[in-house]
Amino acid sequence: MNNTLGSFRILLISVAVFTCLSAILASLRFGARAPSILQYLKPSRIGSQFGQAQRPLLNSSMAPEMYRKPPQLPPKFTATPGSLIEDTKSLIDRSRSVQDGIVKDITPEKATFKNVMLPVAYDDNKMAIESHIIGFYQAVSTNKELRDASTEAEKLLDDFGIESSMREDVFKLVDAVLRKKEPLDPESQRMLEKDHKSYIRNGLSVPAGPKRDRFKEIKKRLSEISILFQKNLNEEQGGIWFAPEELDGVPEDLVASLKKGEGENEDKVWLTFKYPDLFPTLRYANNAETRKKVFVENENKCNQNVPLFQEAILLRDEAARILGYNNHAEFRIEDKMAKTPKTVDDFLGDLRTRLAPGGKKEIEKLLELKRQDLKQRGLNDGTDKNYFLWDHRYYDRLMLEKDFSLDQQVIAEYFPLQTTIQGMLKIFEELFGLVFVEIVGEDRAALADGGKSSDIVWHEDVQIFSVWDDEGEGSGFVGYLYLDLFPRDGKYGHAANFNLQPGYIDENGKRRYPCTALVCNFSKPTPKKPSLLKHDEVVTLFHELGHGIHDLVSRTTYSRFHGTNTVRDFVEAPSQMLENWCWTPSQLRSLSHHYSYLSPEYEAAYNESSGTEKKPSERIPNSLIANIINTKHVNDALFNLRQLHFGMFDMTVHEPASHEAIEKLDISTTYNKLRHDISQLDGPEVLGGDWTWGNGQATFGHLIGGYDAGYYGYLSSQVYSTDMFYSVFKDDPMNGKEGRRYRHTVLERGGSKEEMDILKEFLGRKPSTEAFYKELGISQ
Repeated sequence: MNNTLGSFRILLISVAVFTCLSAILASLRFGARAPSILQYLKPSRIGSQFGQAQRPLLNSSMAPEMYRKPPQLPPKFTATPGSLIEDTKSLIDRSRSVQDGIVKDITPEKATFKNVMLPVAYDDNKMAIESHIIGFYQAVSTNKELRDASTEAEKLLDDFGIESSMREDVFKLVDAVLRKKEPLDPESQRMLEKDHKSYIRNGLSVPAGPKRDRFKEIKKRLSEISILFQKNLNEEQGGIWFAPEELDGVPEDLVASLKKGEGENEDKVWLTFKYPDLFPTLRYANNAETRKKVFVENENKCNQNVPLFQEAILLRDEAARILGYNNHAEFRIEDKMAKTPKTVDDFLGDLRTRLAPGGKKEIEKLLELKRQDLKQRGLNDGTDKNYFLWDHRYYDRLMLEKDFSLDQQVIAEYFPLQTTIQGMLKIFEELFGLVFVEIVGEDRAALADGGKSSDIVWHEDVQIFSVWDDEGEGSGFVGYLYLDLFPRDGKYGHAANFNLQPGYIDENGKRRYPCTALVCNFSKPTPKKPSLLKHDEVVTLFHELGHGIHDLVSRTTYSRFHGTNTVRDFVEAPSQMLENWCWTPSQLRSLSHHYSYLSPEYEAAYNESSGTEKKPSERIPNSLIANIINTKHVNDALFNLRQLHFGMFDMTVHEPASHEAIEKLDISTTYNKLRHDISQLDGPEVLGGDWTWGNGQATFGHLIGGYDAGYYGYLSSQVYSTDMFYSVFKDDPMNGKEGRRYRHTVLERGGSKEEMDILKEFLGRKPSTEAFYKELGISQ
């Protein structure tokens, strides 16, 4: 997502507001993979009931002494709108003075890595510690003034980043250092080379004058567009009033939770476009017109972003051509693993060729199911020859229930959010040698260092864990993990991992420990049920936690390489690999815990709703696990063709033949035509409408927030993730020896080493596509 909330700082100052490693990928699947969220029960309350074979996670009140006192206090979240702006200006002033001092005191002849690069790197580290949190408020704060101030602060930081990245006086010193070819450790050499190249990619290869000035203007405007685009998505409050009968089939507890109408909307309920409302409606609403209305309106929920998207595409193309590239895709992909647009186009084209026949067959089966359904319900609406975009979640779900006995509502009963999270963290403990300690009660106040216990979180729903190495790994401190899992007004709308503070080695040789946050939007619990996760939501949560673990265990010298700061066509691979644990029978069983065992109240509510007093099994039955695993690749071609649509649209708008071509391109028509041609699903255009019926690109934050000419990475990184899992973990997913080797070889490195070299070291060879195509069932 990737859908990033803030712009990434250019070059020397890494103020990426977060690393949005969302499995929005997951949420985009028609028939599955929406995000998920938390429930009320605190771990301390349900720990004793968690499972017979598994000890509960520790909380700070019962943790051994070695895990009680972290050597680094967590950050505080006590900013005001005024303090955010003031602190931002102070950061900028300090950083500018560092650069000014270097230029004033050092000539190219005297320039060395130590006197030029290290002062900037140390300042970069300090900047990241504060700037990431300054930008984070716009994603999570309930205070609109604070969110607005965070947005303003991010713009100030981005403008300063552009100024810094185009300082020719600093670049001359960096260039001099590179030419001296000092013997450096590999990570320092990598930083030097990347910084040097970044100056060139940020316009210093263009002679001073009108062209360079125009390039700088474009960079500033693109920053403004990115911030405003994501702000519009965050602040989106749209929805539709429905009469309850229009929501026939939608789970009753969801309908009961919706806002009730008054006046002209009396006897109606308000359905929002937030995931907990949107996806169940598209899956379960029996009324096709309801599904259609929800789908189309959701595609048009942020139409104010339409001109912003078009402007961004035009400006990117212009900037790339100023730098001497043929298009923006060529510029962006140069620094990724793929290196050239042709490599990407060939990969996506080959995958489309392989998947298209399977997609056609899947649609034929689903369309037959639709015809049977319409006939059984006595409906003759004239749509039996079309399989629509708004049909797919519904009939995909119906097929899973009818042909595979897969009832997601029943499966969800075994995955209450809190126990599932505990089970996931236990897997990470065993696999990677970690210990998670939830910080509760008086221990929160102690870590607030004289402040209130609420100071160390940004909202009362947030859970915080201190993370440690287990005894086998040395019992050292690793960092802090935050979980913010319920939706709120103004909150970031998808599932993402945010780096709040990176890890690094400071100028005194002391390690600074990271802080990372999962920000999701899972449905809230009701008095009768905790938040329950469908299997696809379990996968999404595990994916995001995987990003959090990557962020936590990384051990790099410089903050700019920390954790998930890798190239975009690799960054998803570690978390995608971990998704495989959610398709492993033993791990699914260990994660499960029927919600009726959590409390007498839940047990009574379950008995009432089920109409029986017969207790279900505490763990998910093997028969249900088999059903889940048997459906792993059902309608998989359509899911991957959907992902191909996003990737090929991304390349289409960023790889025009000429600037005039992109100026003339109707982006909404292109988006919808490509979706129809690639996914093979019909939209309103076949009902007499035109191709401009929706503006899905206006909700596609990935392409504005960092995945431009990079969305293909969700698919290409699956090649690496599948290869790693098949080669190392498939036969023994809980092999702690291999898990620790993976931690130390892949996750710890962050972006401090060439990603291909990391893969080769872990696999013992070059990565192969064989496992990827075998998993998809399309190997040749």
